[in-house]
Amino acid sequence: MNEPLEAVTGHPADEAVRALTTRVFLALAPPDDAKEELELVLRPAYDAYPRMRWNRIEDWHITLAFLGELPVAAVPPLMPPLAGLAARRRPLRLALRGGGHFDERVLWTGVTGDLEGLHRLAVDVRTLVRECGVSFPERPLRPHLTLARSRRGDHADTVEAASSLAAFTGRDWEAGRLHLVGSNVGRGPGPIRYRDIEAWNFRARGGGTAEASGS
Repeated sequence: MNEPLEAVTGHPADEAVRALTTRVFLALAPPDDAKEELELVLRPAYDAYPRMRWNRIEDWHITLAFLGELPVAAVPPLMPPLAGLAARRRPLRLALRGGGHFDERVLWTGVTGDLEGLHRLAVDVRTLVRECGVSFPERPLRPHLTLARSRRGDHADTVEAASSLAAFTGRDWEAGRLHLVGSNVGRGPGPIRYRDIEAWNFRARGGGTAEASGS
């Protein structure tokens, strides 16, 4: 469900403080059945490694471009160009597969399928955002879903959990929407929460708009 910016930032939309920021990224999201399939596979790991900080299934996503902290006022001008880009793109066939970790701290599952198309989409999204005057750090695209993070001193749990996903191969699914996502990082004592600021359908293969995927 799309959220107004005040729901993402925790501040009223009419608060005239241009310095307000929100952490923003652009992403794809697996459909519910693909996420539920992976969640079922992860249940033993949830029980075995309760001290890991597990991401909510609602927050699983494939990041295309991480824009970082932006002034709230900088976000609305991005929306029409991003909507136009989505309308010109066709959905991608993807699947979730295997598992791994970054620096023994971050647990992830990988992405397979139309990776060439995924990389082209990421390049086009990043180029468009920069053409809109928004600067952000360049990071290589490493298609994955972040599933959990270790707590201090518990890195062995992340490595073991990654090994338990090695044989996982999920069903194919169609990524049919581009998501502009904001988070409440640093805006309270609770866990990170992600919310769609907006999302746009890709062009369907038959020439119309794609069915929505993800949450």
